[in-house]
Amino acid sequence: MTATIEPVQQQNVAPDHPLTPLTADEIRTARRVVADSGLLGDDVRFVYLALEEPHKQTVLAFTPGDPIERRARVLLLDRATGKGSDLVVSITEGTIVSQVHIDSEIDGHVPILDQEFEDIESFLLDCPEWIAAMRKRELDPAKVRAVPLSAGVFGHEDEVGKRIVRVLAFYQYDQADLPWSHPIDGVVAYVDLTRRAVVKVIDEVELPLPAERGQWDAEPHAMPVRTDLKPIEITQPEGPSFTVNGNEITWADWKFRFGFDVREGLTLHQISIDGRPVVYRASVAEMVVPYADPSPVRYWQNYFDQGEYLFGRYTNSLELGCDCLGEIQYFDATIADEDGNPRVMKNAICLHEEDFGVLWKHTDMFNNMAEVRRSRRLVISFFLTIGNYDYGFYWYLYLDGTIELEAKATGIVFTSAYRGPDGYATEMAPGLGAPFHQHMFSARLDMSVDGNTNTVEEADAVPVPVGPDNPWGNAFRQQKTKLTRESEAMRVADNLKARVWHITNPTKQNRLGQNVGYALHPEGQPVLLADPSSSIAKRAAFATKHLWVTKYDPAERYPAGQFVNQHPGNGGLPSFVAHDRNIEGEDIVVWHTFGLTHFPRPEDWPVMPVDYAGFKLKPLGFFDRNPALNVPRAPKSHCCED
Repeated sequence: MTATIEPVQQQNVAPDHPLTPLTADEIRTARRVVADSGLLGDDVRFVYLALEEPHKQTVLAFTPGDPIERRARVLLLDRATGKGSDLVVSITEGTIVSQVHIDSEIDGHVPILDQEFEDIESFLLDCPEWIAAMRKRELDPAKVRAVPLSAGVFGHEDEVGKRIVRVLAFYQYDQADLPWSHPIDGVVAYVDLTRRAVVKVIDEVELPLPAERGQWDAEPHAMPVRTDLKPIEITQPEGPSFTVNGNEITWADWKFRFGFDVREGLTLHQISIDGRPVVYRASVAEMVVPYADPSPVRYWQNYFDQGEYLFGRYTNSLELGCDCLGEIQYFDATIADEDGNPRVMKNAICLHEEDFGVLWKHTDMFNNMAEVRRSRRLVISFFLTIGNYDYGFYWYLYLDGTIELEAKATGIVFTSAYRGPDGYATEMAPGLGAPFHQHMFSARLDMSVDGNTNTVEEADAVPVPVGPDNPWGNAFRQQKTKLTRESEAMRVADNLKARVWHITNPTKQNRLGQNVGYALHPEGQPVLLADPSSSIAKRAAFATKHLWVTKYDPAERYPAGQFVNQHPGNGGLPSFVAHDRNIEGEDIVVWHTFGLTHFPRPEDWPVMPVDYAGFKLKPLGFFDRNPALNVPRAPKSHCCED
């Protein structure tokens, strides 16, 4: 379920901070400025309209009461020509600050509109080649559900500069039927979104249509509802421990701001603990889902759900007792629709606390110490549905100073016909395949560990050779390698070496004289598995490494580049690090690739249980001792019965 979208009435609350999300009135003002500048017309649509965040130094220098200039970034698409424009609008001054016309042959295209997807099935019904392909398979074309997908770039000369999508099809026998269970494999249509017509149909092979229905609650999958699970109640009789002031949240020793962007989704800003900064800005800045099927109708399957589709607009409306449990505060997100008007996504963001088991514990034989403290974490999250998949993104803050991001993948796997055990798919049901694929995410972490002077070191566990200083062969050390330039900071995780990356501040030391820091702990799953010569390896170059480090530049926001849709490649991080700037003792941004490599299982059908991916940032000498010594004992009534 996508977020409930509601029209917005007047909102006259003035922003109290430079990072306050745009209000409905500000969105209206931005639209009016664009219209008054003569940039709108019958065929022009708003692809993107969101806060243009001020420079970091402006934000850090802000004090309450200072004047705030409000700006919006706006992307426009003229559907009649396929041309895009990139604007910065001063809401405060009522002017266009800058305007760039996007060269689609070089820069790529602006993201795909929902409105561009809406008429795809009618285009197919107007195409004789498509109708013939369906009739040949003895299928009713009116019952064919079209799934238009981003086209990528594969050197097809007739696609250069044109807005293209490729369409796979699924059959729906009736309104209750799940089309994903009946893929019409072996045929694909190419659609020109500007011409609004099918320009090519490739009919590779006729494959049997999987017949078994796929609804989770219908035969053959339906099961009686369990009656042996007793309720679990989560209560906080005295209310939550967090406080909310606008978009600023305070909990335990933590303080941060949050925002929402239709491209990135939930964003966190100015994360600090005990009054000391840790991360200036944190977000998932891009993701890509590359598929492994090399067949003529599927070789192109890879989706950048953020850069191509703006996945934040598909955010779910969360409901108490379903997506979050406990004492919850929800936040709406105000976005702009494709006509540039404000819309509210109700309950888009969820904030709550969770118990998280034992925080620390010891029973000592010498001094009779017997102490245990329970852990809890603050959770801020959102969930979205994009096509067949559902993704949740959960940021956790812990009492011991740890920051964690967890991505949750669920929903319905993308399906195909099953071509046999030597193919590139798992058989999920009779004749039904699910192609192998990856989910690759890029976290952009604008670090500020106790200030904006930071250095990154790679830390490996290494054995010490047997010798005079290690006669018994038991010794091992942590080997540290300082990353001093951007060219040195393109790194791959190595779990066999327990590899982590230390982000330290060389100008700040703890009581032991150690540089204060945080350590990035990767999960170390595979990077992009496509061949380095492939199109997707060039377009999703960020996913070929687990770690990139760049010197801070506010223009360098997206790891695959500004305009990912049909971009030829090597945008984003490869172009950023080509400058080979110094990153030792600098204001730096850490980019971390993490994700899942998915060989689907029969247990992932018809609805996939949640799979998880993520990373942790753990304090490393940031504190002088365990910062959670002050956590009180849990009430005895919560631990046992007398």
